[in-house]
Amino acid sequence: MPPTPAVAAEVFGDRLRAAERYVELLAGPGHAQGVVGPRELPRLWDRHVLNSAAVGEVLPEGAGVVDIGSGAGLPGVPLALARPDLEITLLEPMARRVAWLERVVQELGLAVTVVRGRAEERETRRRCGESDVVTARAVAPMGRLATWSLPLVRPGGILAAMKGASAESEVERDLKEIRAAGGEDCRVVRCGVGDAATTVVLVSRSERRGTSPGSGRRARSRKDRVRD
Repeated sequence: MPPTPAVAAEVFGDRLRAAERYVELLAGPGHAQGVVGPRELPRLWDRHVLNSAAVGEVLPEGAGVVDIGSGAGLPGVPLALARPDLEITLLEPMARRVAWLERVVQELGLAVTVVRGRAEERETRRRCGESDVVTARAVAPMGRLATWSLPLVRPGGILAAMKGASAESEVERDLKEIRAAGGEDCRVVRCGVGDAATTVVLVSRSERRGTSPGSGRRARSRKDRVRD
């Protein structure tokens, strides 16, 4: 178990113990189930948990967020811990990872919805509707990611994609695909500090409403959702 860094208390506040429990789950059953690899264990805090929470710096207050390809729960679970004002849905296609996410949500007592599905599927788009924000971490190149995820974003909302050092060149390379998917005003920003810093590509969805599945619907409120 990596030690808890001092900055974690500032990021998670009174939810620090829940964040520590999440790291324990990642290092224990998460590692055993292949959710995280052995090389990642020493850097769970900086590279994964704090790194994911840093995306919260660019998300609006009270936003509905769909985290696509959530996998181990990154960035969705750290965001839910650091920003309890957010209404978060974890979207994951693999059954064993969905089971993992449901366990994490239950053990940490999070008001988070877990949905099994792929962002590009019509049924997933129907169930999730359109949200204020879609997040993604290590899911796909920007062009493909925009094609999959922007239909889940309401007009005027944003895609917040966690990327590496090549983010700007990736945006430049895939700009035609991003625009074809309805994206505009692409920006590359840095969130967090030190080893926990991350690069985020922000893509606004055009206000010109299309006819994508789920069009005209906002993300469902918690009281209207049923955990899948």
